[in-house]
Amino acid sequence: MQQPPNSSRRQFLGLAGGAAVLGALPVVTVRPAEATPAMLASAIRNVVGTAVVKTGKVKLEIPPLVENGNTVPMTVSLASPMTPDDHVKSIHVFNEKNPQPNIGNFYLGPQCGRAQVATRIRLADSQKVVAIAHLSDGSFWSASVDVVVTLAACTEEVT
Repeated sequence: MQQPPNSSRRQFLGLAGGAAVLGALPVVTVRPAEATPAMLASAIRNVVGTAVVKTGKVKLEIPPLVENGNTVPMTVSLASPMTPDDHVKSIHVFNEKNPQPNIGNFYLGPQCGRAQVATRIRLADSQKVVAIAHLSDGSFWSASVDVVVTLAACTEEVT
């Protein structure tokens, strides 16, 4: 009995393997950073609403000069007793030029014991990084640091 010309097992396995390899490769597109200072202000307004953001109380530790923007250490802290009546409810971190202006939102409570978050972030270019803390009394406090990045990150998007 003769088989049709395109129905061999070897051809099927070859096509299936090729499709699997192509499906596993990431698609990389180069896209420049799109955020602007106006987008930064809009992202901050989405968090604080119409509340006044005061400067002070927040300590933002980030190197002012970064060689590689792919991994930038950052610590945000506040001096707070972290009691049920007086604590930090949340810390929000924003940037000026990354494709997404909101780096992260950290929600705290009196159980945390200390109002501090530490992480590593990616920075697309030299820019301003802003940290805003929401306290239990409803007030918002901020700190900002201008960071100079010599080797940018966030210029490629993997989809």
